[in-house]
Amino acid sequence: MKKYILGLFALSVVVSCVSQQERAMRSADKNYILKAANENFAKKKWKNALALYDRLTNLVAGTDDFPNVGFNTAYANYYDKSYKLAGHQFKNFAVSFPKDPRAEEAAYMSALCYYEGSMDYNLDQSSTELAINELQDFLNNYPNSERSKNINTLIEELSYKLEFKAYENARQYFKMGDYKSANVALENVLEDFPSTKLRPKIYDFIMKSRYELATKSVYDLKEERIESAISFTKQVEKELPNTEYAKTALDLRQKLERDKKDFAVVKKETEARIATLTERQKKEAAKIAEKAKTEQQLKDQVSAEKKAMQIQRDSAALQTPPPAATFKIQR
Repeated sequence: MKKYILGLFALSVVVSCVSQQERAMRSADKNYILKAANENFAKKKWKNALALYDRLTNLVAGTDDFPNVGFNTAYANYYDKSYKLAGHQFKNFAVSFPKDPRAEEAAYMSALCYYEGSMDYNLDQSSTELAINELQDFLNNYPNSERSKNINTLIEELSYKLEFKAYENARQYFKMGDYKSANVALENVLEDFPSTKLRPKIYDFIMKSRYELATKSVYDLKEERIESAISFTKQVEKELPNTEYAKTALDLRQKLERDKKDFAVVKKETEARIATLTERQKKEAAKIAEKAKTEQQLKDQVSAEKKAMQIQRDSAALQTPPPAATFKIQR
């Protein structure tokens, strides 16, 4: 019986609450709707509160209740995890009511909403960049605010997300075996984020990319790439001493030094073969040139002899008198 009574009581409470919400949604009484909306807000019934605050927007326009409705609406959306909408509403409040005591809080919450709306690192990061800008704007507008102490931490967190995304994108090139692109992309990360906490890992992958490029390089680029890889291993050892990366650098440099010696032998042999081949080609070219010269001389000689004979014939023709004229007597 006791359980039955408790059940009826709970049911009556639920029916009462639902009825109040329904009555408020159908009512045209501004004060009644506002009272019901604020009660829902206090009870953290965000969706019910938002439904009623939405009805109040036009009803309280131009009244003293308008700022409160806007402020509570923004908070209700924030707690309902509608961060983009809440951020816009908080920002609008701070701009519309700059003298309101809650203006700074609204500006802070606006920036916080953009922070909450930042996407995971593997997704599009335009929301993260926007959040960083909003947080920085709060710092610029309220440099002495107590809330500013937390802002720098949030900016660092978001910046790291951008760094990590760029690092992961560059690392994908390494995984695919595109070591040249990996090297360029990783160097760009260091250039874009000079204070990145990922520098040791980035150094590690640049070092390994250059090592792979050197060992798998074509002949014409091999020597240059070996030197580049060796140079970077020394930089890693200098900047990251007594670390696992320094140990890797030493190991790779020893391998590269052996490759350098082996390549020096190959290079010497190759240059010797090239020199021999070049000399042989020069001799062949000289023979061909000499043969061509001899043939040309023969042609010139034959041409000269023909020309001389023609001159003799022409001269003989000029020196021979024409035959005497003969007359035929008619009969």
